[in-house]
Amino acid sequence: MRFGYIPVIPPFGGAGQNESVIAPLMETLSARGGERLDPTRFDETAPLVYVMATGGTERTLLDLQSARAALQPGEPVVLVAHPGNNSLPASLEVLARLQQDDSPGRIVFVRGPEDEAGLGRLDAAIADVAVRMRLLDTRIGLVGEPSDWLVASSPAAGVVRETWGPMVVRIGMDELEAAIDAVADEAVQAGVAALTGESTGCAEPTSADLADVARVTSAMEAIVQAHDLDAVSLRCFDLLVSRETTGCYALSALTDAGVIAGCEGDLVSTIGMLWANLLTGELPWMANPSEIDEAGNTLKLAHCTVPRGMVERYRLRSHFESGQGVGIQGDMPLGPVTLLRLGGAAMEALWLAEGEIVSRGDAENLCRTQVDIELTTGDVSELLHAPLGNHIVLIRGHHGARLEDWWEMML
Repeated sequence: MRFGYIPVIPPFGGAGQNESVIAPLMETLSARGGERLDPTRFDETAPLVYVMATGGTERTLLDLQSARAALQPGEPVVLVAHPGNNSLPASLEVLARLQQDDSPGRIVFVRGPEDEAGLGRLDAAIADVAVRMRLLDTRIGLVGEPSDWLVASSPAAGVVRETWGPMVVRIGMDELEAAIDAVADEAVQAGVAALTGESTGCAEPTSADLADVARVTSAMEAIVQAHDLDAVSLRCFDLLVSRETTGCYALSALTDAGVIAGCEGDLVSTIGMLWANLLTGELPWMANPSEIDEAGNTLKLAHCTVPRGMVERYRLRSHFESGQGVGIQGDMPLGPVTLLRLGGAAMEALWLAEGEIVSRGDAENLCRTQVDIELTTGDVSELLHAPLGNHIVLIRGHHGARLEDWWEMML
């Protein structure tokens, strides 16, 4: 990963002599994608790392970081400490001061240019900063208001911006309705072909249902392009009333295409999906917890949409609650998963767990895509005793430690 680094040298003694103690380490950083910067290039957007050469560098670091923060506000501070010359004591002192000033940061201790474990931790810290800065540059479209039942999951746009970074772009349902009416027949045909081409069957939906959801999908794609959105959340149930159709396919297709898309105008879950995707590269799924077994530490998740890139196969069904439109019944692979839920008045709380998908379901009294999960870390009881809200985000693989590290550094 491309990044910048700056050697932090004390104002006393010979600058060249002080810098010589980290010269081999800086050569290694350059070989791993780093570029030495100076304060005249503090507008550089790549993540920045400070290499603490010696003790006595604390005030120098604060001055450098003040200049950087003026051009790249919100960027966490990464300090590289090494074993000699009081580098670590200086790093501890200055990070304590930064944290007193509510500036997030991390010390990465690297023993030297051959310390692959330490350099690996540095790579992860740089990636964490890149995700944070990406979130600060993200535009999330909220199409319609959050659904009325999301009484704990409707943060103000200012809260989203302050805690997590993304800008919320409000888009009226009337704009979506107009975009739906403007979709060309050729786009509808292509959308139907894309939806049905790899499906294993179609139960309730009619050809008219398929055309309707293809029209919604094309309209949502147009809105994403028109507003330059990186993610989107849709008040999808309104479409059941106005058009007797659903947004399930549109949200699946957008997420597969790299535009993270959440249901029901749920900004909290959409940000959780976006965060997990940026940090791990995995496609995210948001779903309802439908069953919980405290004794077995298990739960069942279900929803009527899922990114098709996450499933082994899928079948086209109606939307469960309404019996209208098109829902996606996907078969999620068995195996390791990570679950998360954001929450709190300022979106400052996190529930995080790892587990295994042990079975899939097809119960007719639940949303169409269903999985049963046995937790291996985390406590399902917390969802009952101190819930953060309804929807849970799932990604494939065990990524709990990675997410936890980012959380502790950034929030």
